[in-house]
Amino acid sequence: MIKKVSKYIAQHHLLTNGALHLVALSGGADSVALLHVLRCLGYKVEAAHCNFRLRGDESDRDERFCRRLCDKLQVRLHTAHFDTITYSRLHHVSIEMAARNLRYSYFYRLADDIGAEDICVAHHKDDNAETVLMNLVRGTGVNGLGGIHPRNGRTVRPLLCVGRQEILDYLQETGQDYVTDSSNLVDDVKRNKVRLNVMPILKQMNPSVIDAINATAGRLADIMPLLKDATERQVRDIAVYDRSGGVEVDIAKLMSSPSPSHILYTILEQYNCPSNVITEIGGRLGSRTGAGWTFANHAAVIDRGKLIVSALPAPQRPLKLPICGRYTLANGETLVIETAARHELSSLRQPPSVALLDAERVKMPLLLRKVEEGDRFTPFGMKGTKLVSDFLTDMKMPLHLKQRQLCLLDATQRIVWVVGQRISDNCRISAGTRQILKMTFVTD
Repeated sequence: MIKKVSKYIAQHHLLTNGALHLVALSGGADSVALLHVLRCLGYKVEAAHCNFRLRGDESDRDERFCRRLCDKLQVRLHTAHFDTITYSRLHHVSIEMAARNLRYSYFYRLADDIGAEDICVAHHKDDNAETVLMNLVRGTGVNGLGGIHPRNGRTVRPLLCVGRQEILDYLQETGQDYVTDSSNLVDDVKRNKVRLNVMPILKQMNPSVIDAINATAGRLADIMPLLKDATERQVRDIAVYDRSGGVEVDIAKLMSSPSPSHILYTILEQYNCPSNVITEIGGRLGSRTGAGWTFANHAAVIDRGKLIVSALPAPQRPLKLPICGRYTLANGETLVIETAARHELSSLRQPPSVALLDAERVKMPLLLRKVEEGDRFTPFGMKGTKLVSDFLTDMKMPLHLKQRQLCLLDATQRIVWVVGQRISDNCRISAGTRQILKMTFVTD
């Protein structure tokens, strides 16, 4: 086993001789074997143990074992205690996710503090097979079927080349004991259900199922760079990203690509869009303008042959503006209101973000709010009124931007400015204007 792990480390360039490596040590068979093997191979290592205080005396037993083991192997041990249950409640995550977040956050901070090059964790072939199955059951893209990678950033997995039984055999041959986490023997979480219930059935069908799943995952992982390169070229031709992180997808180009569903999944996955929602969107790409979905603080809408994904706007309550000044909105945008004498302005030409109104025709206080159904105003240059929604449609404004559009009303409840688009003709500057109300809307 030592030779196999050594060859795997060299093949994937996982560890550097002479550098310090931090080993995540739980006290269980896998992590004990990892520490033992790396020590035998001559790597410079230190160990880190997390006590999550979830199993009472058993958690303290594991910590004591790790201390004795590290003393025996002459390895420096770092320990941390966590109130995992409180963290879980505060962050609204499962106990398993809380422990994972706490564990990796601690490992990375510790690695920085001691100058460790990377963090070694003890995932093995059985773990990889379970992960592939869990991803398959949950619904995943091709990446999820590639399983666990030997390296993920600073996290390395030197034992991915060996199975659980090989690890147990190695520990027995070397006379090295370990502790058993009793929670791993109960099928109360998804991974335990796969390990305790699903894998035994699959092994009845194929005793070598672990190797078979790992081989398939390995082949998929090998072709990932080619697939990624081809996918990225397709995405560049089909999708346009904006500065805010949103994206516009050309539906016609998407549908003419070699694999529309894969390209769509690749684009939407980065916004944490659930796979079932991606499937639904893919089935409705031919819909007329207006189809929409929300997920993970984002919205997707179909609008004029485009699929547009954007972040949901921060809640914006109506904002009362009693006097001139600078007002900051919930999303960080700013509205500046000031007055100026007519003769102080050298030009009435202004960018769309600036509105110039006849101050005497606008009654304070002002009210800034989102456009509402039925809102009407008299666009500059017109005599009659027009629905704001129709005006925005005529401006060919995408649906997701319509939903964010703000308007400014005066004390008479009259819309004086569709912000950033058009002022009301009722407040326009004329030859008799003496005082100007200048409003500047700042989005950056």
